[in-house]
Amino acid sequence: MLAKSGDPLLAPSAVESLRRRLLPQVALITPNLPEAAALLNTVHARNEREMKEQGDALLGMGCKAVLMKGGHLDDPESPDWLFTRSGAQRFTAPRVQTRHTHGTGCTLSAALAALYPRYNDWPQTITAAKKWLSQALEQADSLEVGQGIGPVHHFHEWW
Repeated sequence: MLAKSGDPLLAPSAVESLRRRLLPQVALITPNLPEAAALLNTVHARNEREMKEQGDALLGMGCKAVLMKGGHLDDPESPDWLFTRSGAQRFTAPRVQTRHTHGTGCTLSAALAALYPRYNDWPQTITAAKKWLSQALEQADSLEVGQGIGPVHHFHEWW
């Protein structure tokens, strides 16, 4: 919905359709804090308590699970919260110091989709995906592509 820069990736007129029609159909949504705020028509969470409140509210919109991504918080860790009908669970990873973070949220979502059939369990899938993404961020500085904010190193395991 929103890029890390705050630029919209979805037309505002589509947000209501997303809320009403798509959310009740999906297994998992992975909003960053500005995206969660946009879906809830509120300000974005400034701490984990507010993340938890917004995660519960999103779960109440009908999706089966919500992974609230805390990368926008100003913390030494990057806390994420999984919300399901059976409860909430916190996942953390140390914040990796790199300027190459372009596509981080989309990369995590893709890793979750790719790994879920292997584990068939969101907590295990999230743990594996976050581990892989942390390694991709750690290796991102070895890429020599473009200028400015570059991508994570998706192929870090092979080269």
